Amino acid sequence: MRLCTFRTDGEATLGAEGLGGIVDLRAVDATLPATLIELLALGDAGLDRARRSLAAARDEHARPRGSVQLLPPIPNPAKIVCIGLNYRDHAAEVKMELPQYVTAFAKWPNTLIGDGAPIVIPAESHRVDYEAELAFVIGKRAHHVSEADAYGVIAGYTCFNDVSVRDYQMRTSQWTLGKVFDTHGPCGPFLVTSDEIGDPHALRISCSIDGEMLQDSSTSQLVFGIPRLVADLSAVMTLEPGDIVATGTPAGVGTSREPKRWIRPGERVRVEIEGVGRLENPAVAAS
Repeated sequence: MRLCTFRTDGEATLGAEGLGGIVDLRAVDATLPATLIELLALGDAGLDRARRSLAAARDEHARPRGSVQLLPPIPNPAKIVCIGLNYRDHAAEVKMELPQYVTAFAKWPNTLIGDGAPIVIPAESHRVDYEAELAFVIGKRAHHVSEADAYGVIAGYTCFNDVSVRDYQMRTSQWTLGKVFDTHGPCGPFLVTSDEIGDPHALRISCSIDGEMLQDSSTSQLVFGIPRLVADLSAVMTLEPGDIVATGTPAGVGTSREPKRWIRPGERVRVEIEGVGRLENPAVAAS
């Protein structure tokens, strides 16, 4: 399934891609939870109910994609954990040794926007960079999960853009302020359930701006694979259904280019991941 959160007639609700558009799952089964986090909290039973609803949907339950606003699949997760320096080709381009340990930092829900929503270039800085990332979403409460059991707690995968304001990021050794500007976490359009992704470590991942290809790599370049990330993170913190983990970005980021390549107002930034989808957002100047 390709699950989503969408807004129509002013109300956000649970949906899925199907019947040539977006199926309103709660129009099929009004007893389904209103949010994707609540659905994930039901575990496998919740996903099974969503599958049955999608299979039972009729044309009257579907809306053309262009008639709805796609929100981030999880609009308000408890945690957004991002992984730094986690692609071999990216480490090479910034001339850094491969890390021995997982480097993690946080973004917050104020950053999240959905497909088609604008990335705001702030008045404070024009050094706004793109970072195409594969993200996974936790589907079951996870604490001290082994690498062998890691896939069992993952609900699915989505596209993520870890938009970064580089001068703010590099002011200190702590990156947070450069990572948490409003709208700087595009995510979606869909949460693609794990059963639809064969090997998440063998997916083409790319980022382009107005058709100019800037990142073009593969998740095979990951330094720490997804099971290692689940094991290391869940040893430190309890992961909850709906938590998002963005797994890092490959080579080609704007700050490593000469001349530097920043996102400019009026441009469209596209993140595309094989089997997962395409996330596209326009950039606008702060008003």
